[in-house]
Amino acid sequence: MLDVPALMPLDRPQQDLRRVGIHPAHWYPVAWSTELKPGKTYATQFAGQPIVLARPKAAAVFALEDRCAHRQVPLSKGVVDGCALRCCYHGWTYDGAGRCIDVPYLGKGRLPNGVRSYPCREQDGMIFIWPGDPAAAGPLPPLGSAADRAFKTRRFGRRVACHYTFMHENLMDMNHQFLHRRQMGQIAPRYLDRRKGPGWLECDYSFARTSGRQPLGEAAIVGMRRGGSKEQRDLMTIRTQYPYQTLKIWTSGDDPVMDLWIVYVPIDEAQRSNRTFGLLSVRRPKIPGLLDMAWPLLIWFTERIFAEDRAIVEMEQAAHDRQGADWNQEVFPLIRDLRETLAENGRALP
Repeated sequence: MLDVPALMPLDRPQQDLRRVGIHPAHWYPVAWSTELKPGKTYATQFAGQPIVLARPKAAAVFALEDRCAHRQVPLSKGVVDGCALRCCYHGWTYDGAGRCIDVPYLGKGRLPNGVRSYPCREQDGMIFIWPGDPAAAGPLPPLGSAADRAFKTRRFGRRVACHYTFMHENLMDMNHQFLHRRQMGQIAPRYLDRRKGPGWLECDYSFARTSGRQPLGEAAIVGMRRGGSKEQRDLMTIRTQYPYQTLKIWTSGDDPVMDLWIVYVPIDEAQRSNRTFGLLSVRRPKIPGLLDMAWPLLIWFTERIFAEDRAIVEMEQAAHDRQGADWNQEVFPLIRDLRETLAENGRALP
């Protein structure tokens, strides 16, 4: 911790948002479907909890805590046996509910306790678990437009070395477009409005290009724009529906041209790193194949934007860790509201 009390802001918040843990009573993706092959296991984590995913060849994916009740070795090192998972060490076997159903040298009459299981679902290329009370598990959340055939969807994500709340702030605060000036050119975001309710907050922006040409990557997403250099165009709505975020862009009419669904899943117990899972859906234009041709350019463009965002939020986390507290002097009312929403719906870390 830095010992520089003279520099401590006078309006430092009473609660350190970076010490608020994400609430477990929601569905969280912990792997892409492609990462878990038939008949195999996959080791992952949620907020420090080791989890093993298993995909039987003739049944649905299931999720257990990644330890054998016998000697505590990782079950992810084991073998999928029919619809069960057998530990690599002594062959203790667990079903999808975590019950121990076989100890080879004891017989089935004297079986020990099993391990924790997690409600598990698979949808739109992601494997979700419910880390909270299983009895409270409801339906999966809406996942944007990934299932809509009128859209082409890109699945993306990276491990990011920061608290998940930095990610929420970064996406919702479009005033940071200066960071992307090399990729986006001279864009002037205009904040329009915000709305807030229990567990959610959303805001509207419009944009004007003050100078320079429209980047080709942007054109691949929202289409080519013509007109005066200060033309007001496009509507962007960003929403935090705890713990998820969405971003939609309209250029005309009632249907968005872009629909992003994204969530930031804590990895370690201190929640100082997260794994991002994003579904970026772009509406297909009337000309068949045009979007497919532009897709590599769109991937290149979005990767560069995400790389800049990733670098800056990791710098924010590093600053927090050096200072030992949250010194941010937030002046944007929207982000003040967002921080309240995240604090109210999370829960304190130990």
